[in-house]
Amino acid sequence: MRGFLRKDGRKGIRNVVVVTYLVECAHHVAARIAQHFQDEDVHLIGFSGCAPNDYAELMMRQLCTHPNVGAVLLVSLGCENFQRHRLLHDIQESGRPASLIVIQEEGGTQASIQKGISEVSRMQQAIVDVPTVDMQWSDLVIGTVCGGSDGYSGITANPSVGCTFDYLVDQGATCIFEEPGELIGCEQLLQERAITPEIGVQLYNCIVKADKYYKQMGHDSFSAGNATGGLTTIEEKSLGSYCKSGSRPIQGLTYPGLVPNTPGLWMMDVVPDGEARWGFPNINDNAEIMEMIACGCHLVLYTTGRGSVAGSAISPVVKVCSNPITYQHMTEDMDINAGAIVTEGLTFEEVRNQLLRCIEQTASGNPTKSEQLGHREYSLVYKSFQKTCI
Repeated sequence: MRGFLRKDGRKGIRNVVVVTYLVECAHHVAARIAQHFQDEDVHLIGFSGCAPNDYAELMMRQLCTHPNVGAVLLVSLGCENFQRHRLLHDIQESGRPASLIVIQEEGGTQASIQKGISEVSRMQQAIVDVPTVDMQWSDLVIGTVCGGSDGYSGITANPSVGCTFDYLVDQGATCIFEEPGELIGCEQLLQERAITPEIGVQLYNCIVKADKYYKQMGHDSFSAGNATGGLTTIEEKSLGSYCKSGSRPIQGLTYPGLVPNTPGLWMMDVVPDGEARWGFPNINDNAEIMEMIACGCHLVLYTTGRGSVAGSAISPVVKVCSNPITYQHMTEDMDINAGAIVTEGLTFEEVRNQLLRCIEQTASGNPTKSEQLGHREYSLVYKSFQKTCI
């Protein structure tokens, strides 16, 4: 595996230019700039809110300085609350080419789009010669999420990812699993795997917080599609989701935008602190993928039974399909057929080996199915966390 060496010593598996809008009013201009380069590694992300939010600013800073990002164009309307000059400074300090377009100062839509296209073209040339270096498993940060789960998820795809995580952790990689709302009922299992009693209490309380939060919101992560796919209760879904974490000790609890400070297995808390509040979301797979990427994930393993097609900006998504029928029906979207455990008698280890080959190829530059299809979904929302460091 070869990676792009960044100023902070981290290595990226992609070298994308990110076009970032800082308020919904700038979305159209930023999108038109990115669309000019739609067949190239130019990705669009953004934050739609105008009111300030510390979580969103941290997320944006971490995404724009992610090891997979080579350069950044910021697109501002000009009157939003986002601290655009501070963000620009942080990106430039990271050693990346970065520039800012303020629509109100440029003279409007067309002038801003033309300048943005020129700036992106300049940045593409500037990052052509970013040095590449060898990468080991220990250089990688890998996340996992699940979406569109079904009755097969807990017996094929999720345990296969857990088996993959065990191998990667043993090789010195950093692995992150998430979604406390899909681990309700597993709090004691998580607590028992913590490396210290204090971390065990944090993991337990994280699930308690999620249960309370989703009750306030009015529903949890159990969807109609989950039931159609054969799941019966949130506890059944939780046990299947839990399998993605494997069996290794849990180093700690991390939060969106906070990069784990040691290798090993980590859990990410995505549920906002405090009471349910305005503008704060319920379950959103794409937001959680972006939160994992903001934690440094080079790529994300996405398990699905019903057949989610979502990918992401910045970091590749590897689709691990739990259901063999879904895999045959949606082959162009799926990378790994974990349902072969049922139809062909494969073991978790055999599917793990397929996953490891796929990860290695993806980290070496080969596109995933979602990348080939042009999936670059993103979602940044309002949230609030008390935790600011690990």
